[in-house]
Amino acid sequence: MRIIHPRPNPIVAAMYTLRDLNVDVIVVHGPAGCCFMASRMLEEAGVRVVTSGLKEDDLIFGGMKPLVETLQMVYEKFKPKVVAVIGTCSSMIIGEDMDAAIRQAALGCTVFSVNCHGCTGDNTTGAILAIESANKAGLLSDEERERQTFLMNAATSMEKRVGMAGREYLSPTRGPTKLAAAKRILDVLRSGGKVCCVMLAKKELAFRFADMFLALSQARDRLGGDLLLLGNLDTGLGLPRIRGYAEAITSELKENGVEFEAVGGLDEYALLGSRMKERAETYGPDLLVIIGIPHAYPELSAGQLLVTDQPRQLANYLSMGLDAVGEIASHSMVMGAKSIVPLETGDTIRELLG
Repeated sequence: MRIIHPRPNPIVAAMYTLRDLNVDVIVVHGPAGCCFMASRMLEEAGVRVVTSGLKEDDLIFGGMKPLVETLQMVYEKFKPKVVAVIGTCSSMIIGEDMDAAIRQAALGCTVFSVNCHGCTGDNTTGAILAIESANKAGLLSDEERERQTFLMNAATSMEKRVGMAGREYLSPTRGPTKLAAAKRILDVLRSGGKVCCVMLAKKELAFRFADMFLALSQARDRLGGDLLLLGNLDTGLGLPRIRGYAEAITSELKENGVEFEAVGGLDEYALLGSRMKERAETYGPDLLVIIGIPHAYPELSAGQLLVTDQPRQLANYLSMGLDAVGEIASHSMVMGAKSIVPLETGDTIRELLG
């Protein structure tokens, strides 16, 4: 199958993985505009992103000099502890030896390269290359390298099986409003019914989807009914920054008196669906709400309520006849977040509660 709608880029996936490893500076070895939008978002998350700014002549005669000069400027300006140099389509096509440039720059800190480009394959190949390079640089253990590689491959398999990578083309949509979804939830609680909310969130997006836990807890306290919250918020799993996300969200939920069951980590969303399903079925809810990456939950069906941030995936759910709403643009809202960011669905629930 040829997929013609845009898909995530291996270079960007590698950059986000480097952020999760708490790298101080990422040097993008390529033209000034390469991965511009991703770079801006990563800087909002506290990572310095710079470019070697390759020109046409550099593509002919080599980009060693601009990369060495950029590395030296980075060290002088930011005094980083860890720097990663990441390849792009242009620098990899001309066969740039980034490790040679790193040696020539001779910085007084940890510097390593990630040899990837946009044509490497699935976006997760970039993340895996970043993990392997970080492992060689001593930033994470062999055990965690193997774990992360397994998780990345599992995520790719899931997307090709039931996600956007399994459809030739999906047109993005904003979907229906949140009003009907919020009313449906409140009606179940008001009647004394049982609501189960399963969060299968990816990384920093949990800062937004966790707001559903807050809103549902407020609704249950006001209206009655019964509530089970399941979230992939294990604080002991994941790369350093990812564990920090789980810790911050868990702390805020507890401060607000929200009780939930942690099932797996924020990087394990592709593997946790069956565990979540088993626990939810044991509970026997009158309404199942699945938020984050709903297609990680096995056997989606009509009657469930899905909440996602992906406009193309939302279109996929709606085309399957599923009840779904979209929290579009969530990714830009959570970059650099330190606390839970309100959901439109959550705010709609709170507004209906008065």
